[in-house]
Amino acid sequence: MYESTGLFDRSRLGYLRVATIAPAVRVADVAYNVEQIEAALREAAGQGVQLAVFPELCITAYSCADLFYQGQLLAAASDALPRLAQSASIAGMACVVGVPLMVAGRLYNCAALLADGHVAGIVPKRYLPTTGEFYEQRWFTAADRSLPPTVAIGGVQAPFGTDLLFATRDMPDCVLGIEICEDLWAVEPPSGRLALAGATLLINPSASNELLGKAEYRRDLVRQQSARCLAAYVYAGAGPGESSTDVVYSGHGLIAENGTMLAETERFHFATQMAVADLDLQRMNHERVRNSSFSQAAGDTALRTVYFGLFGADEGAAAPVNRPLARTPFVPADPARRAHHCREIFSIQSTGLAKRLRHIGAQRVTIGVSGGLDSTLALLVIAHAFDTLGLDRAGIVAVTMPGFGTTARTRGNAERLAEDLGATLRVIPIGESVRLHFRDIGHDEGVHDVTYENAQARERTQILMDLANQVGGLVVGTGDLSEAALGWMTFNGDHMSMYHVNAGVPKTLVRYLVAWCADELFTGDTAAVLRDIVDTPITPELLPLGAGEQLEQKTEETIGPYELHDFFLFQVVRYQFAPAKVFYLAQQAFAGVYDDAVILKWLGGFYRRFFAQQFKRSSMPDGPKVGSVALSPRGDWRMPSDAVSALWQEEVGRLEDAGGRGGVMRDS
Repeated sequence: MYESTGLFDRSRLGYLRVATIAPAVRVADVAYNVEQIEAALREAAGQGVQLAVFPELCITAYSCADLFYQGQLLAAASDALPRLAQSASIAGMACVVGVPLMVAGRLYNCAALLADGHVAGIVPKRYLPTTGEFYEQRWFTAADRSLPPTVAIGGVQAPFGTDLLFATRDMPDCVLGIEICEDLWAVEPPSGRLALAGATLLINPSASNELLGKAEYRRDLVRQQSARCLAAYVYAGAGPGESSTDVVYSGHGLIAENGTMLAETERFHFATQMAVADLDLQRMNHERVRNSSFSQAAGDTALRTVYFGLFGADEGAAAPVNRPLARTPFVPADPARRAHHCREIFSIQSTGLAKRLRHIGAQRVTIGVSGGLDSTLALLVIAHAFDTLGLDRAGIVAVTMPGFGTTARTRGNAERLAEDLGATLRVIPIGESVRLHFRDIGHDEGVHDVTYENAQARERTQILMDLANQVGGLVVGTGDLSEAALGWMTFNGDHMSMYHVNAGVPKTLVRYLVAWCADELFTGDTAAVLRDIVDTPITPELLPLGAGEQLEQKTEETIGPYELHDFFLFQVVRYQFAPAKVFYLAQQAFAGVYDDAVILKWLGGFYRRFFAQQFKRSSMPDGPKVGSVALSPRGDWRMPSDAVSALWQEEVGRLEDAGGRGGVMRDS
């Protein structure tokens, strides 16, 4: 594995391992509570946690009520902070704990960040609930007035206030902002201000009790605030060891990142509960850079920044990332969710085409059908668009153009599907016209080079364009998002159309969309044809067949597996990750499927093709965006056609050198 180069330093890749912890507590038993927190710190350290978050007022328990007036309890809680800071340092981590503190004659409900063996800073709670079962204003003062800038803890002055950001010296992407429980439920949570000022990780020690339906609401609240702030959010709720005089607490801990829930604790356990996840704070900064509303919002320059050290042993490349990681990021693993995605995407595609047809008043289209996945999906989309507009499907001119590499299987499937859908089928062999073209330009038909292949693709596009003029329609393109990323298309051949319905659909998803159509929209012979198309190898069918109609050309043998390329595409375009990080994630996603050398070979090939083929994307036809990754030159992706890939290729080369094997794929 690639462990010794520094390329996989977890902090360099932007990962921070955090834990939300609901420790076992006893009401007003500070000594017991401190012991439980320390035990939880040791357990978390064993899991590689670098930052742990504990609940609101966990040192005393939240539900002490009028015992908060007892000076003995407050003194014990304050005295516990230096001890816990040392315990966290010994465990090699930082932590946030909830504590009541007397400051200048007022009692505050506080969260303390413990790091570097001391109290790095203390944040008091701003919004105190005093409705229903809550009456915090009876004991605490809200942090909505002038506060002293520091407070003495163990003879040392610690920064104090709601104007604190905590930045790590080790990870430039890691900046903490702290709010407490009710702060999140307010109309304008402090976390919004903190995020605009640079906080990428928002922390909330809480003591939210359980009521019917409240867990779902809380979960949505945390998830949505992480999305709104383009941040990670760690929420630690008080556990059932709190007093149950009138309410019950469950120990609900949540870890979210930009709208996605990464982990949560099991509720209603008296023993300490913990949930651990790796946050990608580098990703959060990338999201902010590309988000115009975030960049236009004013940050609060009045905040103070406190710097602290972040410990935790780096486990290198061998350590799997502790967060959901999909091998097929464009294709949900859950069948129900995948079916929902397919239905939505199919509707977006067909509605986009219907709008274009309606706008120009066209009642006919031409499409080249090969019996492959892309043209099949496009044909199905066209049929649905025609149905939406009430047009006769006979206006769909489906053209199969057998050439030198066409198999009986693909041609037969294309013809049967067109007939089943009620389209007008045209069979126009291209062999004779391509041979004439070879003679015109002086090309030897026996030389199966790029000229040999592209002449067929361009001949097919010419036929479709001329037929569209003949019938008064438009040409619907069939190429997909993955092909656009890799430039796996013939310029001014299949690259061109008058509307590109598959432009936003990656190859790994095309297969599932066709399968979904077979399962949900069709039955009988049509469904059987679609399922056979799903099982057909991906090929452009541009090289002559071997003995027994054996395919001599399979796309993935030439350019690499589409599941790898779609994984690369998602990480590179959606999150702007560097090659080292893309490789690190691919290692884990494809463990046991592809070894490191194979991944690096095709990763190098992806970058080479992606940069070299931008000129094709710059002149792509209109087509609908369907997901978060799109390459339209008019929409999401604006890139110079002559940009140089050297910087990215050099990093791939360093990864190969570190592994001692593999090689960057050369152009073929």
